[in-house]
Amino acid sequence: MTLYEFNRLELNEHMEAANQYGIFLDNYITKDIRINCYAIDKFFVEVVYDAENNVITEVKSFKAL
Repeated sequence: MTLYEFNRLELNEHMEAANQYGIFLDNYITKDIRINCYAIDKFFVEVVYDAENNVITEVKSFKAL
């Protein structure tokens, strides 16, 4: 899967792709948010969760420089 293909997906499809194709790298947890980082092929995905409401608020994809 390419970054372009990933970016064309809907939010729920982003999560399916991260779980199916992604390799979990790390997470960052605070009182308010939780961020999980995944590697897919040649790009990265950050999934941001609202800890208080237990919902995904944002999915960010990016390439490393």
